Amino acid sequence: MRWRRLTENNHCEHGAVEMQKMCISIVPIFNHLTTAEMSEIVKTTNSVKHPRGHTIYRANEPSDGLYIVHKGRVKIYRLSDTGKEQLVRILEPGDFTGELSLFSESVHDAYAEAMEPVELCVMGRDDFQQFLLKYPAISLKVLTEFSTRLSKTEKQAASIAMESTETRIAMYLANVVEEKKSKRITLPMSRKDLASHLGTTPETVSRKLADFEEAGWIRQHTPSKIEIIDLDSLLLV
Repeated sequence: MRWRRLTENNHCEHGAVEMQKMCISIVPIFNHLTTAEMSEIVKTTNSVKHPRGHTIYRANEPSDGLYIVHKGRVKIYRLSDTGKEQLVRILEPGDFTGELSLFSESVHDAYAEAMEPVELCVMGRDDFQQFLLKYPAISLKVLTEFSTRLSKTEKQAASIAMESTETRIAMYLANVVEEKKSKRITLPMSRKDLASHLGTTPETVSRKLADFEEAGWIRQHTPSKIEIIDLDSLLLV
């Protein structure tokens, strides 16, 4: 019986290590490293699982590590003074958050919530800082990620300020089509989150999608599954 428990524990530990290896290997800031270097990093990470709807961290809580998504999706959002939710971004496998704390002690400026069951690899600030010193290329990858995020944030802010709501929705659908390489798409977020992302309301999103469908530009099979019938017309909105 004792041998069986030891075997089960060994299997669990082996499974956790394999998960951490796969987790590290899909992250852009690490996947350029050699197998030996990634194995070194794996030893400093912990595997954590969260159920759907669980708050991984909250705004103003101490931020002391890097969170890497291995499976599932994580929603990063802020709350206004009135309690309105503003979606910042959605993390998918290979994405990470908590990186600002890696350069100085700080607190989280947003909330992170599991959109579905998620598996994370977590690395402490001290360990990560040691790897930055040992492997400078990681720093360049992190700066590249910062630059990409800043560019997306600026484009989103400009779109909200300058484009009409229906244009923002149409462009979002077009971007998903381009990303998925298919005109049959599944929205990667709820309509509530989509509305927050686009700076509008869920009711407006539903109304505009209904208008697009009536115009013959899209077909809504379910609230999340949409077929793009006339992409050219959407792009002219």
